[in-house]
Amino acid sequence: MNDLPRAMPTPIPAIHPLPEYLATGKTKDRYEDMKAVLQVPWMGVVTMAYAHYPNFFDTLWEGLRPLCQSTAYVECARELRRFTEDEVPALGPPPIVERLVAQGYAPREVEQIADMVEVFSHGNFVYLPMAAIVSMLLHGGEITGAEQAPAFEGRHAPDSAVPFMLMEAHHTDAPTRALYEDIKRTLGLPFVNTDYRAFARWPSYFALAWGDLKPCVTGAAHETITLGLHTRALDFAASFPNPAGLTSEALIAAAKRDAPLAEIVEMAKLFFHLLPGLVTNVAFFRHQLLER
Repeated sequence: MNDLPRAMPTPIPAIHPLPEYLATGKTKDRYEDMKAVLQVPWMGVVTMAYAHYPNFFDTLWEGLRPLCQSTAYVECARELRRFTEDEVPALGPPPIVERLVAQGYAPREVEQIADMVEVFSHGNFVYLPMAAIVSMLLHGGEITGAEQAPAFEGRHAPDSAVPFMLMEAHHTDAPTRALYEDIKRTLGLPFVNTDYRAFARWPSYFALAWGDLKPCVTGAAHETITLGLHTRALDFAASFPNPAGLTSEALIAAAKRDAPLAEIVEMAKLFFHLLPGLVTNVAFFRHQLLER
């Protein structure tokens, strides 16, 4: 099933992400394993929201773990990123480095920002195919590729020593809290993504970057990119290999043990709608930093 429409659920469903610092026991072990397999330093809000439903989360990860370790999955993430990076210049991201230097940013600080942007430029693209698979399976579609999925050897994530620090709303001053509220209003979301909380470690940078991006996120060119990502992610989801034999029936049955199915379907729909926009926005930030 690769014809799911791209649409924000209405109303926005309540989500219940289980933060890493609250995860214990089996869930904590799942989190650490997932981060290691995906080669990311953080649990995305999407997977923390999945974890609120333990039977669903266990069935999902047991079914997807060998796929997520595969060359096919890594190449999908890379292809989705190539598409995004090729298309984002159409949004006209203005260079930002000279403006940062004028504010007093040193080259090392600009490099640290670029390193943090690169962490998310890689990491979000390994979460996006998972969100597509979940939505597809919950709507009755199936993963129809081969049973075998050769493992990816080596490291595909960036090597970066930049500290991974998140600026929660209660950590920030009034201007940054106002910026967070503006992001939520503009994107129509009840939360601020991990990426934005990480970029807000540099408040004056993030205020400039968001100010440049904001006029684009509701435009036709932005929607063209996100729709292209949505379609491509679903095409990959349907044709992936399926070494663990994960089925729509199994995932739906697990979901029903945790909550009404519609609740989990709408939660999954929200994140599959969100992630194409998020990866587009991070690519915009990356292109702003290229001229340095």
